[in-house]
Amino acid sequence: MKLNYLTKRLSTVGRWIATILFCVSAIAFVWQGAFFSNTAAMADPAVNLIASSNLDNQVKGKTNEDAGRAKNFIRDTADKVEQTAKTNAKRVEQATDDNGSFVERKAKRDAARIEKRAEEDAARTQKAVDNTKNAVESAVDSIKDAFSK
Repeated sequence: MKLNYLTKRLSTVGRWIATILFCVSAIAFVWQGAFFSNTAAMADPAVNLIASSNLDNQVKGKTNEDAGRAKNFIRDTADKVEQTAKTNAKRVEQATDDNGSFVERKAKRDAARIEKRAEEDAARTQKAVDNTKNAVESAVDSIKDAFSK
């Protein structure tokens, strides 16, 4: 009994230590990566880098490209989810010999619900992508305005 109690406690402590070690390592890698990812940019004055008129267009172009790719990925994922739901409903229908059983009706309802949720989730996610793109473009414009004055 006492051995089981001690083992549970040691297991809990071990998980906490592993979690803390993982978090500290992740923070260290992110921190180091932020400072040493582009050493050439550190040598340049920040004003020239940010106030560059070409940089504004590059960031906005890149943001539009990334948003387009993200939207395509979201749409493809929603389509695959819908197709999988339809395929699974057809498999259930075939397995029940098209006799209109409870299981078959439930599979069809589930497929319809999954398709509806996939569409709703895709629309919400695409709206979030648009909002993020607009926020980035607004931030770039604000920074450009601040350095141009």
